[in-house]
Amino acid sequence: MSGEGDAALVGIVLVSHSAAVARSVAELTRGLAAGGSAAPVAAAGGMPDGTPDGALGTSAELIVAAARSVDRGAGVALIADLGSSVLTVKALLLDEELPPGSRLLDAPFLEGAVAAVVTASTGAPLEAVAAAAGEAYDYRKA
Repeated sequence: MSGEGDAALVGIVLVSHSAAVARSVAELTRGLAAGGSAAPVAAAGGMPDGTPDGALGTSAELIVAAARSVDRGAGVALIADLGSSVLTVKALLLDEELPPGSRLLDAPFLEGAVAAVVTASTGAPLEAVAAAAGEAYDYRKA
């Protein structure tokens, strides 16, 4: 958890097989949530240092570090792209390796991340952040 004086906002972790995708979505969400105090967002994508640059994969080590870095005491929402990233987050939750109050959200990766960060930035609780992210499945584009 971060130092005293930090707002108790839900933290967001974006888990992708690609470090570049996770970083880009995190950057986009921060930009769209600007204007107030933004919720902490961390990208956990690709493989850890020491593997070939740009290597695709899911790293439990990176996910745990990202979750700890955004934990402000109001919960941590994790949004995963697909396959092994979802399974890795589920395993970390079962093994209680993530901060207390961590939750995997059932949401589309990009739209869900935007909704989660914007909602968390208002100071909303984890339950409201999860609901907003899940509602992104209903966004119609045509």
